[in-house]
Amino acid sequence: MLGGLLALSLGAQAEPSHLDSVMQQGQLRVCTTGDYKPYTLKAEDGTYSGIDIAMAHALADSLGAKVEWVPTTWKTLMPDMLAGKCDIAMGGISVTLERQKKAFFSNILDVDGKIPLVRCEDQALYQTVEQINQPSVRLVEPAGGTNEAFVHAYLPQAQLQLRDNLSIFQELLDKKADVMITDASEALYQQKLKPGLCAVNPTHYMQYGEKAYLLPRDDITWKLYVDQWLHLAKATGNYQKIRRQWLAVPEGK
Repeated sequence: MLGGLLALSLGAQAEPSHLDSVMQQGQLRVCTTGDYKPYTLKAEDGTYSGIDIAMAHALADSLGAKVEWVPTTWKTLMPDMLAGKCDIAMGGISVTLERQKKAFFSNILDVDGKIPLVRCEDQALYQTVEQINQPSVRLVEPAGGTNEAFVHAYLPQAQLQLRDNLSIFQELLDKKADVMITDASEALYQQKLKPGLCAVNPTHYMQYGEKAYLLPRDDITWKLYVDQWLHLAKATGNYQKIRRQWLAVPEGK
């Protein structure tokens, strides 16, 4: 199958690969939102941190390049990729068929499905889709991502408020909203970071999801390099080491 993929790529890829341009220019352009802990966070001084930020530096190092951060939002992520602003997009990006229609994904990083994040005192009220899909329930989500898409698809009766991803968690604590639907990894991280917030049933997803890196479509040479780099990062334990700095995960994960 890989041989067939490579054969098809010979005719399809007329443009020089991003692999070559990154090495020649010594610059890896990374689109990232900077608002999604524990994957990507932009501080007030402009510096970035998070799991995928560390991975971006590791990928750049493997190419003898430096990282150039390209700020984006969940709403403009795909337009920025299609406009050629970045070589790769990183930062807790969920795999979807809509995104796959327009871009490539790297191999899967992790499985990470949607669950509710609520005030701990209200956990019993928001266990199921049926409980949340009510006109009295105030949902709060960042605009343009898979969280908002989940709400439109499965929770159309609830009240939806779109906010900056960094302000959402305080709104939950301040009782200005009731529920955030998000990935289990973010919910568990915020539960640890902000006492009073609880991840509801974090091992029983309301919707299955996967995380990967977003890549320009039809550049199979670049995708194969990123996939091989990611495979080796996992095989050597480097990826797991970076994850453990941000998430409480078993040694074998």
